Amino acid sequence: MNDITLEQARKVLNAAMEKSVAIETRMDIAVVDAGANLKAFARMDGAWLGSIDIAIKKARTARFFDMNTGEIGNLSQPAGPLFNIEHSNDGLITFPGGVPLKDATGQIIGAIGVSGSTVENDHMAAQAGADALA
Repeated sequence: MNDITLEQARKVLNAAMEKSVAIETRMDIAVVDAGANLKAFARMDGAWLGSIDIAIKKARTARFFDMNTGEIGNLSQPAGPLFNIEHSNDGLITFPGGVPLKDATGQIIGAIGVSGSTVENDHMAAQAGADALA
């Protein structure tokens, strides 16, 4: 199994922070490795304390299921095939802001989770982080 390096995790983290500054938000940003363990984290000055846990859970959720957390959210609506999945794995986050991270070959090597603004802004910053590996 390939795993994200610390250098790659920092690159992802920095790209997400740069996007957050560009869209004038303050975010909590978590990067997890291939095993869903925290690899890098930043809490931007003024970011909400409550978003720390959410960012980490978004990253873990994206890695556990190898898909964007917003996609899982669509599947977990009432009557959906994954309804109530957020109660598994010590709590998941099933709204946008978590994105799997892929290496140059397309293999998933970790995930990023971002929280601190609207879910649209969270996803935008997370995607910017993921795009930094492309």
